Amino acid sequence: MSDLETRFNEAVDFIQKGEGDARPSNEQKLEFYALYKQATEGDVSGKRPGMMDFVGRAKFDAWEKLKGMSREEAMQRYVDRLEELRG
Repeated sequence: MSDLETRFNEAVDFIQKGEGDARPSNEQKLEFYALYKQATEGDVSGKRPGMMDFVGRAKFDAWEKLKGMSREEAMQRYVDRLEELRG
């Protein structure tokens, strides 16, 4: 496992556990979600959720904005965003 993958996995654990002073806003949570999905699954696939599925639609749209981003860049951005959040 590369150093980037190790740092990414540690960042994911930190965000998922919600520990410490770093409390992401809903907008930041959406960005973390999209970066995680891009890093682990690649480009978005499937149909966009319907208009009444507000959360699913927001997640899909956030992920779709990252289309074409490499796995490594998504992991690095995830780590960078957490470092910014932690100050």
